[in-house]
Amino acid sequence: MNTFSRGQKGKLADLGSGNAFDVIVETAAAGASVDVSCFGLDANDKLSDDRYMVFYNQLASPEGAVRLELGGARARFSVNLDALPTTIAKLVFVSAIDGAATMRSLGASSLTLGSALRFPWSGADFGDEKAMIVAELYRRDGQWRFGAVGQGFNGGLSALLAHFGGSEAAGAAAPASTPTPTPAPAAAARPAPTVSLSKITLDKRGDKVSLDKRAGGGYGRIHVNLNWDQAAIAPPPQSPPPAAAARSGGFLDRLSSMAGELANKAGDLANKAGAARKGRSGIDLDLGCMYELSDGRKGLVQALGNTFGNYEGEPFIQLDADDRTGAAANGENLFINGERFDKIKRAVIFSFIYEGAANWQVTNGVVTITAPGQAPVEVRLDGGDRQIMCAIAQIENRGGQLVITKLAEYFQQQGTTSAHELMDRHFGFGMRWKSGSK
Repeated sequence: MNTFSRGQKGKLADLGSGNAFDVIVETAAAGASVDVSCFGLDANDKLSDDRYMVFYNQLASPEGAVRLELGGARARFSVNLDALPTTIAKLVFVSAIDGAATMRSLGASSLTLGSALRFPWSGADFGDEKAMIVAELYRRDGQWRFGAVGQGFNGGLSALLAHFGGSEAAGAAAPASTPTPTPAPAAAARPAPTVSLSKITLDKRGDKVSLDKRAGGGYGRIHVNLNWDQAAIAPPPQSPPPAAAARSGGFLDRLSSMAGELANKAGDLANKAGAARKGRSGIDLDLGCMYELSDGRKGLVQALGNTFGNYEGEPFIQLDADDRTGAAANGENLFINGERFDKIKRAVIFSFIYEGAANWQVTNGVVTITAPGQAPVEVRLDGGDRQIMCAIAQIENRGGQLVITKLAEYFQQQGTTSAHELMDRHFGFGMRWKSGSK
C-alpha cells in the first residue's frame, strides 16, 4: 500500500485502483465529536446540487454512488466513481470537530483508499482550526486522480458548506452568524443549495427531544446505532459478567435449549480469543432494549438468550445480528418500526459490557438515533464508573408523540441479583429473570 503525504497526488490507475472502492477516514478525537463528510462538486468546485453532500443527515447520494457508514471513530464511504453523473467532477472529503476542541487535539488519524493508499495525519499538523479538507478525488483528462490535501480550515462544517457554495437551512443548529454563501457561477443568478446541518445531542440526564411525524403519519424506520472506540486500550478480557435473559410469566423454562446455549457460549469465547490473538481490543458492548407495548405486555430484545425481536410483527423492534468479535465497524444496531409506533408504549435502550473494559469512559461509546427526515439524536455514554450496565435512553409514546429522553443510569450486579434485574426494577417493568448466554 502506498503512503501519501500532504500535497501528494496520483492517478488511480497508476496506484492499482479501480473506480469502486471504500474510503475510510479514522479519527482519533480523544472523546470529541468529529463529523466526516463528502462534497460532490461540479466543474467549478461548487456544490451545485445539495443531494451530493453526503454526511450524517444524508447518508447517500441519489444514485448510491457515494454511501456513508458511520461508526464511532471511523467513517466509511463506499464509492463507485462510474455511477456518478458527469456533472460531478470532484469528491472532497472533509472533517469538522464539534465543541471547544480543535484539530490540534487529534491523535494519529488517517484516510485509506481501498488497498491502494493511506494518508496519515495528526493534530501536530494543525493549529486551532475547527475543520480540515482531508483529501479529494477529481476527474482530469478523462481519468480519476487522488490528492492528499490535509488543509486546516477556520470555521466548522457550516463554514465548509458556505465555502463550497451552499447555505445552511434555517433553524439548523448553527453558529449565530452563518457565512454568506458564494453564489454558484451561472449565466443567471440561482439560489445556493440549502442543506440542514441540524444534529441534536442530549448532554445531560433528563434532556429530551420530540420527533415530528412524517406526512401521512408514522415515523418510518427508526435506527438505533451503538458504536464505540474499538481501538481503545482495554484491560485483558474478563469472563462474561453474570447476565440475564427475560422470561415472561406463564412459559416453561427452556431447559432443552441449555445445551445449545452452552455450545454458543463456547463458540463465542473461541471467537473472542481469536479476536484477541489478532490484536483487537476485546471490548464488546451489547445493545438491547426493554419494551412495553400499548396493551401492557412487556419483554426484552437482546442477543443474550437469542431474543432478537421482530420488525414486522410484535414487538415491532428488532436487533440486528450480534457482533461477537467486537470488530464490526458499524457497531450494534436496533430497528424500531415507526409505522407501528402506536403499538409501542415505551422502550428503554440499554447496553452492557459483555467483554473487556469495565469502564464506560474508556469505550467512548455513543448511541445515535435516526429516523427519516429527522435530525440525528446523539447520546454519549460518558458517565458511570465500574458498572457493567447502562440504561442509555428511553423512547416513549406520549399521545402519539415520539419522545427521546437521556437516562444515563448505570447498574452493577449485587450478589445474585443481575444488573439486568436491577435495571428492570428501577424502571418498573416487573419481568422474571433467569441466567442466559449468547
